[in-house]
Amino acid sequence: MLKNAPFRSDEFVSFQFKWGEGNDLVNSYDSATGDYQYLNKKDSLVKTNVKLRENDIIYLHHKASELGFWNFPDVISNAGTDLNKSKVLRYVMQFNYKRKTKKVIFVTDYNEIAKLRDVAKQMETLLEQSINDAQERYGKKK
Repeated sequence: MLKNAPFRSDEFVSFQFKWGEGNDLVNSYDSATGDYQYLNKKDSLVKTNVKLRENDIIYLHHKASELGFWNFPDVISNAGTDLNKSKVLRYVMQFNYKRKTKKVIFVTDYNEIAKLRDVAKQMETLLEQSINDAQERYGKKK
């Protein structure tokens, strides 16, 4: 199944990860540039640059394949949710390949299919943890 996957690791270019309440996605990371901005505990916007290692990127691609990210619906939200009006925390995960892109919006109050919610949450946690680990590595070098 992995050999026939529409998203191959040798064609991987980058990923973007954004999150916030409603349409206000002030927290973001772009693996292509390393640009990372987030609101800290004091609600101050922190802008920094954090580059992931190549093996981190490959790991995330393989975990996405393992979790079935390519089969996720484009929007994971409860039926009837108006994304333009909802103020619930959401995550936007986008993987970019040479010929294709997969973008998923995950609204955290989703409760219709528990397994889908759990794997979407797991994917979000993997991305967040990878970025935080890389930031910690960079922080220790300074």
